[in-house]
Amino acid sequence: MARQKKGRKLDGWIILDKPQGITSTQALNKVKRAMDAQKAGHGGTLDPLATGILPLAFGAATKTVPYVMDSTKIYHFTLKFGEARDTDDAEGQVIETSAHRPSDDEIRAALPGFTGNIMQVPPIFSAIKVEGERAYDLSRDGRPPELPPRPAQVDRFELIGRPDADHAEFEVQSGKGVYMRSLARDLARACGSVGHIAVLRRLRVGPFLERMAVPLDFFLDPAQNPATLAETLLPLETALDDIPALALNQAEFFALSQGQAISLVELMGRIPEAANPDNGLVRVTAAGRVKAMARLGDGWLQPERLF
Repeated sequence: MARQKKGRKLDGWIILDKPQGITSTQALNKVKRAMDAQKAGHGGTLDPLATGILPLAFGAATKTVPYVMDSTKIYHFTLKFGEARDTDDAEGQVIETSAHRPSDDEIRAALPGFTGNIMQVPPIFSAIKVEGERAYDLSRDGRPPELPPRPAQVDRFELIGRPDADHAEFEVQSGKGVYMRSLARDLARACGSVGHIAVLRRLRVGPFLERMAVPLDFFLDPAQNPATLAETLLPLETALDDIPALALNQAEFFALSQGQAISLVELMGRIPEAANPDNGLVRVTAAGRVKAMARLGDGWLQPERLF
């Protein structure tokens, strides 16, 4: 007889406002325990220094995590000029200094070089694996790895504030896997100085916005109980709101659920205009509910994941 899983079976999303000073996994585990939930995961890691949007997936919603991680993200960060640190944020050791403080015009002139499809060297204190070991473990052991540049997509990188000569504030809109610490480090060098991130906050992950976020303290309040906390769950489908929807009838969905591709000719008039016909992703609905994810390509609708 299979062992019964501990906790309650919950399905949906909680949009957590992660506080500074804890890891994303620690934040997830605190909420999971408070809700007495069986299964949970998070959609996109935030560094301990960072605050802001941390989407937490429960139960069946964990199947949609890859789509959340691939979605658009918006960050605010403060770059401190004059000190390079080994972690590229305020928690690390100072490894280089510079007396140069770039002007606003120098900063704005450098920003286009970090917009669009760029190549970026991740921080040596990151979760990237090098021959089976995490880069941050190697760095802590005194064996910092040489990490090769990786492709990164930065849609928007704007200077939004200049509190003083030592600090500059930015807003960034990016795709998956862009390191804000690397952007700050590289921008400072492009301006003839050195620098690191002093403050970092994530404001958006795909359809999840800052106004939807619930503070961690709410889940740790002794006055709350798992039943009332579960009322903060958003439906699984919320994570897919910014992906074009394609409605199928029951017979079409049954065929798709059996792994069969459906000719796009049969779906003429129903394919959303926002969907990319060249390997574009759509959320499949049937009977008014999201049932699957599928891709368009070569004249067919191909199933990708069932819910």
